[in-house]
Amino acid sequence: MSGRPVKHSLTLKGHRTSVSLEAEFWQAFREIAEIKGKAINVLAAEIDAERGTEMGLASAIRLYVLRHYRQLSDL
Repeated sequence: MSGRPVKHSLTLKGHRTSVSLEAEFWQAFREIAEIKGKAINVLAAEIDAERGTEMGLASAIRLYVLRHYRQLSDL
């Protein structure tokens, strides 16, 4: 896997947007969406709605993934 961010398109509230994440974060994000039984666009829209204006969507997704795995390691 490459450490370089890869751009992917998402649809949020009916609008296309692109987000650049490293391949490992995309894979983890897809896995989390699958575990939660949600489409990746749905999960991204939820994160987008909660992130506020001071943080970009890519950063918000990275932090979401990090928090998810931190919660699992605290079990």
